[in-house]
Amino acid sequence: MKEGRVPGAGRIPLRLRRRPVPWERQRPTWSEAKPGIIAAALKRAQARPSGNWYVLGGSSAVSAERSLGRSIAGVEVVAWRDAAGVLRAGPGSCPHLGAPLKDSPVRCGTLICHWHGMPFDGRAAAGWEPYPAYDDGVLLWVRLDRLGGEPPLERPVVPARPDPARSVTAVYEAVGVCEPEDVVANRLDPWHGAWFHPYSFVDLTVVGRPGDPGSAGEQAEDAFAVDVSFKVAGRAVVPVRAVFTAPEPRTVVMHITEGEGHGSVVETHATPLAPDARGRPRTAVVEAVVAASHRRGFALARAAAPALRPLMRAAAARLWRDDLAYAERRWTLRSTGRFPG
Repeated sequence: MKEGRVPGAGRIPLRLRRRPVPWERQRPTWSEAKPGIIAAALKRAQARPSGNWYVLGGSSAVSAERSLGRSIAGVEVVAWRDAAGVLRAGPGSCPHLGAPLKDSPVRCGTLICHWHGMPFDGRAAAGWEPYPAYDDGVLLWVRLDRLGGEPPLERPVVPARPDPARSVTAVYEAVGVCEPEDVVANRLDPWHGAWFHPYSFVDLTVVGRPGDPGSAGEQAEDAFAVDVSFKVAGRAVVPVRAVFTAPEPRTVVMHITEGEGHGSVVETHATPLAPDARGRPRTAVVEAVVAASHRRGFALARAAAPALRPLMRAAAARLWRDDLAYAERRWTLRSTGRFPG
């Protein structure tokens, strides 16, 4: 991976583009975005262990009185918090007569079936066996060993994140008609950014890719490094260097390594859901944005986090409107034998 400093990334985060290039006149990236490079990176990601852990949603999705239900690849799961606030999870169907436990209330840490009142405190009961669950402070995970079929890990593979006390976190969710690999492949194609998302990114250059000279270790070998500028308004942009890695089969992480927001992380997690009414696969994209900054003024941003989070989610939603179209198109072509990659 090539070393270097992001142009314009100094003490002042904003810079003005001196010679803005119209969208249609920017440098084409199709010859660099070789399908084989993306496919090989995807294959290596799929070979990494997940320990059978799947992302359920954001940590705030489950409260003392609110449970969360999700069908992961057809496996019904319900999650809630016990009296101590610890995350609990298990089959989402009541063993008595099959009531959907996702619709059942939580009282004093006990999930109570709303059909006949069967209580669940997180321990095995009446043939109902709990699933291992984990709350990493940002996201909720559940371990489904029969579904994953891998040797289980005690904890999920959670990427390194900035100090929670010095960052602002927002979680965005969307659902697309595709498989997790289509979402991961989208994120392992950094070359599409300025072409497909011109409202957000300009001046994008991939400066490091898997296998480039100078890489060291598996993680480094599978890193894509990108110099890119985030559009602010008009000619004003913020240049950064972003590094993309895939620590496990259903996750791609972007770390800001240089420029404004150094240390910030964007985690994209793909969770398979139950098929739709037509039998097509569905995948939930759960994206965690953990923003950090060394600037003193960022303390004000953290204080305004409740107002900032909706803006962060709106920015993610705009990008994923396009990126899910990419992932869905990729699945359509794959499923009909027409995918050129």
